[in-house]
Amino acid sequence: MAVKEFFPTQIYYGDIQSKPRAFCNSLKSDCFQIRDYDLKGKAWSKKNYPNGYTSYSSLNDIHMMTSTFIELREKIDQHLKKFLQQLDYQVRFDQLFMSDCWLNIMPKGAYHGLHLHPLSFISGTFYVQANATSPGIKFEDPRLSRMLAQPPKKDSIRIKNKNFIQFAAKTGKLILFESWLRHEVPMNTAKSDRISISFNYSWRD
Repeated sequence: MAVKEFFPTQIYYGDIQSKPRAFCNSLKSDCFQIRDYDLKGKAWSKKNYPNGYTSYSSLNDIHMMTSTFIELREKIDQHLKKFLQQLDYQVRFDQLFMSDCWLNIMPKGAYHGLHLHPLSFISGTFYVQANATSPGIKFEDPRLSRMLAQPPKKDSIRIKNKNFIQFAAKTGKLILFESWLRHEVPMNTAKSDRISISFNYSWRD
């Protein structure tokens, strides 16, 4: 008798390029310029994103704003192609497009509650600036709401059986996941800003 595994939740995690430091520094400069310009986004963030800043409600097309962001989208496209090969969807790459892209700056004390990305297909985040103490992105087992009578799990639990998985935030790292997967970012306790660029991909028939 054999135990077989089905219904995997697949997450793509890797380096955007071999030496991303100079590229990330260029992106960081653009990020701060956008934040300083985006008065509407700062006002929204003050009410809805405590201690932090996001351009999600005001400038969610930054992938078309500067040459650096356009280059980032082109780099992400190449990683997305690899991820799609693992997912087995019958969709051509020219049917996909980055539908929105926004900036997140999380100083000390900022956090991002549990959520998902409806009306999109693939979502992801690229880390422009993070250090060893910056909070990672935390994913929830999509079956968790149905686990109504499970006993406690072992201290030595295997990673595939955990209810939550956290990926480290590291400068130059890219993470891709299917948009239905709920996730959050715990509070930033580091002194330095955690800067990331998040995005969604959609598809047209």
